Amino acid sequence: MQTKSINFSKYSSFKIGGTHEVLLLDEQTQDISKSYLIGSCNNILIGDNPPQLMMLSKKYDYIKIEDNQLKIGGATPSGKIASFCKKHNIANFEFISHLPGKLGGLVFMNAGLKEYEIFNHLINITSFSGKKAKEEIDFGYRFTNINEPILEAAFHLEYGFDKERVTMFKKMRANQPSTPSAGSCFKNPKGDFAGRLIEAVGLKGKRVGDMEFSLEHANFLVNHGNGSFKDAIYLIETAQKRVKERFGVSLECEIVIMDNNYLIK
Repeated sequence: MQTKSINFSKYSSFKIGGTHEVLLLDEQTQDISKSYLIGSCNNILIGDNPPQLMMLSKKYDYIKIEDNQLKIGGATPSGKIASFCKKHNIANFEFISHLPGKLGGLVFMNAGLKEYEIFNHLINITSFSGKKAKEEIDFGYRFTNINEPILEAAFHLEYGFDKERVTMFKKMRANQPSTPSAGSCFKNPKGDFAGRLIEAVGLKGKRVGDMEFSLEHANFLVNHGNGSFKDAIYLIETAQKRVKERFGVSLECEIVIMDNNYLIK
C-alpha cells in the first residue's frame, strides 16, 4: 500500500501536528479497518501520537456530469467544486466555496451554512459496499451515520449559478477569524450557541500558549503561531467543564481529535 508523508503543522488548517506517514486509499481490496480517514484536515486536531491515518488517492478527485446528475469524487476539494459550478452555471453549490475541505468530508458531516446543507440536493453516495441512497442515510445538523469512505456522491443537477448567493455567504462568514483554526470548535447545543456559552463562562479571549478562544468568535479555537496539541486540549476540556458546571450543557466537539492517548481517556 502506498503512503504519503505529510507535515500536519503545514497541511492542517490548525497548523498543529508533526510529520506522519498516511496511507493512500485507491483500491477496494485494501484493509482499512484499523485506519482513520482524513481529507484536507480542516476540522481535525492532530495529536503527538495519532492513529494510523489514511486518505483517498487522486483517483477520487474528479467532477463529471452524467445521467443528468452531478457526480463528484470524494477527494475533490471544495474550491474545485465551486469553480466548476460557476464555470458551468450550476446552481445550489454557491456556499461550497466558503466551506474548506474535500467532498467526502463535507458529505460525512453534512456541512453547510445555516439551512444550506450538502445533503439538500444529494441523491446517493458510493462507498466500497456500493451505492446508498440519501433516504437510507441517517443525517441531521452536522451529522450523518456514514461509517465508511465516501468515494463519490451524486447530486441533482440544476442550472442557474446565483452570484447574489455567493455575496450572501461571504457576509455570513465575515465574522469568522482568519487566524489558523479548525472552524467551529463545538457543535451548537439545541436551541443555543456554543460561542455564547463559552463567552458566558469567561473564556472568550482565553489564551494558553499560542492557543486561544478567539476574541472575534468565541467558538473558534485559534493558533497564533506555535500552538500545541496539549494547550488546545486544555482549552477544550476547560470549556466543557465550565459550561457543564454552570449550565448543565455538555459541549460536543465539532472538530475531530486524532490522538491515541486522548482517545483512550
